[in-house]
Amino acid sequence: MLEMPDLLEFSGDWSLYIEEVYNEFQHSFLRSGIRFRGLPVQPRFTPEYDGKEFGFWHLTSEGEKEEERTPDLSRCARIRWISHMIIHSDNEHLSCWEERRGSNTEFVIWNEIEDYVVVLAARRDYWLLKTAYIVNRSGKRRQLANSRARSQLS
Repeated sequence: MLEMPDLLEFSGDWSLYIEEVYNEFQHSFLRSGIRFRGLPVQPRFTPEYDGKEFGFWHLTSEGEKEEERTPDLSRCARIRWISHMIIHSDNEHLSCWEERRGSNTEFVIWNEIEDYVVVLAARRDYWLLKTAYIVNRSGKRRQLANSRARSQLS
C-alpha cells in the first residue's frame, strides 16, 4: 500500500487554514519543480482570485459551475496528496491511465484505497494540473473503473 501524507486538519479558523493549505500548494507546485513524464506540472494561474491562482481554488473547492464552487474542507485536507500521487504514479497501488477527451490527452491517477483522483492534462511543454477530488459516488467509481478498463484494452 502507498502511504499517503498526513491530512491538513482544519483548526476552526478558515483564514488561517486556507493560508496553511495555500502554503502547501506553493511548496508542492509553485516552488518544487515537480515533473511528470519528464515535463513540469503546473496549475492554471488565471483568473487569479484573492491573490491565489485559479488552480488552487479549483483544487480546494467543489461544484459544477466554476463561479459557484464552494470551499471543500476534505479537498483542502488532501492538498499534500496531489504531488505525492504524481511523484509516485508508478506505484503498483495506484491505477494510472491515459485518456483521450476530444483532441486532448489526460492522465488519470487513482488511489482506489483512498478513493482519490488526480487528473493531469497534456500541454505542449508541460502537464496542467487539471483537478483532484475524492470519489464519493458509486457512479463515479464505476465510470473510473470502466475508463481504466478501456485504456488497458487499447
